[in-house]
Amino acid sequence: MEHMLLLFIFFIPILGLTNGTETEQDFTWHLKKIPQIVSERTFSLDSPKFEAKTKLELNSVCGIECQRKLPVPNLSDLKDLLSYETVFENGTRTLTEVNVLGLGLDPAGNTTTRKSLRRKRQIYGTDSRFSIYDKRFMTNFPFNTAVKISTGCSGILISPKHVLTAAHCLHDGKDYVKGSKRLRVGLMKVKSRGEGRKRKDGMPSFQWTRVKSTHIPKGWFKGVSGDIALDYDYAVLELKRPHKRKYMELGISPTIKMMPGSMIHFSGFDNDRSGQLVYRFCSISDESNDLFYQYCDAEPGSTGSGVYLRLKEPNKKKWKRKIIAVYSGHQWVDVNGEQQDYNVAVRITPLKYAQICFWIHGNDENCTQG
Repeated sequence: MEHMLLLFIFFIPILGLTNGTETEQDFTWHLKKIPQIVSERTFSLDSPKFEAKTKLELNSVCGIECQRKLPVPNLSDLKDLLSYETVFENGTRTLTEVNVLGLGLDPAGNTTTRKSLRRKRQIYGTDSRFSIYDKRFMTNFPFNTAVKISTGCSGILISPKHVLTAAHCLHDGKDYVKGSKRLRVGLMKVKSRGEGRKRKDGMPSFQWTRVKSTHIPKGWFKGVSGDIALDYDYAVLELKRPHKRKYMELGISPTIKMMPGSMIHFSGFDNDRSGQLVYRFCSISDESNDLFYQYCDAEPGSTGSGVYLRLKEPNKKKWKRKIIAVYSGHQWVDVNGEQQDYNVAVRITPLKYAQICFWIHGNDENCTQG
């Protein structure tokens, strides 16, 4: 039954929405001109202490109402927030200051769109997650793009040498977490003959690869944004050796109304299902310029997963999956003066696309459109 449902989800073409007014042609990846992130100067910093504890759930972050009140960042603010630290495998650290070119600031500021009422808990009602046991799914696209981070989070392959994950999996806003100095990434693999008796069926084994360097935007650090800012809860890891797997491309996050059924998907390694790859899909309930608020059933361990959807390629009949957000996890945010809980994902905006693309390629020449 599970196999039949997964086949339906992934291989049946997406048709119009239930209101009958939108057609398949509405759901297209629209190419956009991307701002340029240009490196201005890089200088050395003291090595981190690597003493922070990994926190898989964050409190007192800027939530829905706080987002609405935020002023539009000016160019100087963005240059500061998008500057970034790089930590290398030997423990050394640098800060790169950047300039932002070709940016059109939105005078509307931070807006929030609400779709449905709030609920509570990381698992909302009946647990709708699927554990992927069949290696035919587990080791093939898109599930094979999910990776395990040695600090306890998940991530997603975005190039032959790069992984996208959440910044809080590596840094608590003040210091890098324990274990991030010798960071490793686990890629799923088919069990070898010798592992057959040691592992249960459906439990993936991993090929662990060392991380060469880690990039985190300065906007994540306390003291720059005033407090932890979920808008910048993303990081890119460069692997020491390239892999030969199919990876998932980045996409610019569309608005809810441009997503079939407002639906998103992601897979990760939830702690309550140890050793299992867990897939889920759900509709988004609220959105701001930088965040998706949703109720996808998820547990700690899945944070850092790449959130993706499937849209039609321009002028083609082919549908393509792209990453549009990073799952930040279960968060308490401010609503009507009280703390409410949501599962939150950080949207890949044109600026974030430009920065992540710059980290992948080392220049902006390959990052003009997304």
